[in-house]
Amino acid sequence: MLLTVTTTHQPATDLGYLLVKHPDRLHSFDLPGGTAYVFYPQADPARCTAALLLEVDSARLGGGRGRGRRSTVPEGFSLGQYVNDRPYAASSLLASALSKVFRSALRGDSKDRPELAATAIPLEIRVPVLRCRGGAEIAERLFAPLGWTVTATEIPLDDAHPQWGASRYVDLLLTGTQQLADALNHLYVLLPVLDDSKHYWVAPDEIDKLLRAGAGWLADHPERALVSRRYLAHQRALAGLALARLAELRLAENPAEADSVTETEVADAGAESGPDAGAESPADAAPASGADATTGTDAGPDAGGQVATPQAVGDTPEAKRESLAVRRRAAVLAALEAAGATRVLDLGCGGGALLAALVRDRRYTEIVGTDVSSGALEMAARRLHLDRVPERQRDRVRLWQSALTYRDDRLRGFDAAVLMEVIEHLDLPRLPALEDAVFGHARPATVVVTTPNVEYNVRYEGLAGGGMRHPDHRFEWSRAEFAQWAHRVAAAHGYRVEIAGIGDDDPEVGSPTQIATFVKESA
Repeated sequence: MLLTVTTTHQPATDLGYLLVKHPDRLHSFDLPGGTAYVFYPQADPARCTAALLLEVDSARLGGGRGRGRRSTVPEGFSLGQYVNDRPYAASSLLASALSKVFRSALRGDSKDRPELAATAIPLEIRVPVLRCRGGAEIAERLFAPLGWTVTATEIPLDDAHPQWGASRYVDLLLTGTQQLADALNHLYVLLPVLDDSKHYWVAPDEIDKLLRAGAGWLADHPERALVSRRYLAHQRALAGLALARLAELRLAENPAEADSVTETEVADAGAESGPDAGAESPADAAPASGADATTGTDAGPDAGGQVATPQAVGDTPEAKRESLAVRRRAAVLAALEAAGATRVLDLGCGGGALLAALVRDRRYTEIVGTDVSSGALEMAARRLHLDRVPERQRDRVRLWQSALTYRDDRLRGFDAAVLMEVIEHLDLPRLPALEDAVFGHARPATVVVTTPNVEYNVRYEGLAGGGMRHPDHRFEWSRAEFAQWAHRVAAAHGYRVEIAGIGDDDPEVGSPTQIATFVKESA
């Protein structure tokens, strides 16, 4: 399989510095699935072309059913490891080779030409044989929004028999002015998406890979749902989590866009329909209002248009124009303010949406975000710009990797802790461990917990027949179930608790989100 990168930037041979591959040499790399070669068919000041040729070892690839790998060959087809298109058509194998051979270029690093690495230059990228599920049209849908001029020529099934029509392959040509790092990251993500297959087992850490390579472009891509589904091998839970984290990024950049994240985009992340497996169903095309772009865990319509009642926290005329995500954060911040807290834990902070709000308020002198996911903490650090803010402000914030089902001495002694849309992600048998770690061991003066109200799900399009708001939820409680849990925990650990709703209060099913504020009783 072959990929070429061409530039007419002057002098064009600077491409060698950006790729860290000298034009006068043949470079070879031994990879798990074969051997990659980098060479330059043309290298002069006016025009320079670098070629990446991947020679796949079919036997090695087909026989590699080791830990963390899966065969790309259909079960029951023993000759498939020798008779298949993997050695010839661009796929995740080529994307993997890109990441290893052009590692520094993908990061945008260049010791010799740092200014050029950060500059958009004219590029022409060609993949002459690319397996493309959905044909030329889907290649256009994926690359055109990124600023590329796309020419995807369908390759005939057989030149001698044109009546047989097109094959599943295209000759892809991309032209545009882009930073080289951006161009390579587009390819790294979208080549396996077009192929709609991966040569290795897709695990949860693939979400971090997707978000790293998609930084700066994927969150706003109109086909982000399709990209997430295919890149994550149609694993519904993983795709839902990826879309939820992308939603956090969009909300951080522009809170007004919170309502653009539909419940179906997140909860139905595993569903594809249509001949190209990229078309959305009619239900998917109808966005639900009030979507939650904070975590994707409570997305859906917010029953807009109903009369607000005093029982629902945040139900003011102004709040009715805001998404449920924004209203939830406002309710949490109001509870922290009422408690007089200055040193706050955000437990299960995810990508840092609440942390960003806390940092903006100078009353909070110490802010700690914890999460079991290192990828989530990296995202939070980027959102908070911790590498660029003044030292005095940076010293207010700390990010710790910690599991909420284990006691952690670092979490003791704080004024308040927040568990915002967290508990429902734990298996119920693990919930007592969280109760012990937070209420029994850390024992902050105030604990604020929010969680979905399952009764409200009937007001969400697509959930009226049952189901949860997010594929990673292990449970969702009714108002009575949440109240029973909250009062039991409070009594067991010496707290008193108040419970309210967040969002529009439906007279039949209550508010979409529940909030409990636990206050430690005096000794």
